[in-house]
Amino acid sequence: MSTITIIGTGNMARGIAARALAAGRNVEILGRDAQKAQSLAAELGTSSTAGELGRTPAGEIVVLALPFDAAKDVVSTLGEALAGKTVIDITNPVNFETFDSLVVAPGTSAAEEIAALTPANVVKAFNTTFAGPLATGESNGQVLDVFIAGDNAEATAAVASLVSDGGMRPIVAGPLKRSRELEGFQFLVMTLQANPAFETFNWSTGLKIVD
Repeated sequence: MSTITIIGTGNMARGIAARALAAGRNVEILGRDAQKAQSLAAELGTSSTAGELGRTPAGEIVVLALPFDAAKDVVSTLGEALAGKTVIDITNPVNFETFDSLVVAPGTSAAEEIAALTPANVVKAFNTTFAGPLATGESNGQVLDVFIAGDNAEATAAVASLVSDGGMRPIVAGPLKRSRELEGFQFLVMTLQANPAFETFNWSTGLKIVD
């Protein structure tokens, strides 16, 4: 049974951990606050452990369940400890002061900026899913689509397998540069969720390609 390390202790960490456990993986929770990490691991139950951020992640796959700036700091700090691992970037680099733009320059993405800071194989995934629906892997009775982008075929396949085993549908959108479109599209979705004109958009929706 493989191990998934999740760095972070918030709602997205909880949701992704739930899907990883449903996929039959062991889960390691790492956080700056060891007590919060321990509490989340205890909440998740069996097959979950916890530790303080800074030690080498046990998982073959490492999920950055963190805001964009924090994710950059973590991969820079861990350095060569991530070599050979698959790192999942879930971030949406939104300007949360204005909620009106992304903070990355045109022609790049959060995932590409993170990839430039680490020897790991970075894969974009889960940025188009909200934390609530991840608890069950569905929204309004429909299985979540999880869009994935990555340059390393083996790493991308490993993430797609995790998604599929967790009861969701993986959609590999292409190389890591497709993160630009995934981040931009989710930014649009987030602004719709926050718009009071859409009364039924309650952060429990999910993107779905109907085929």
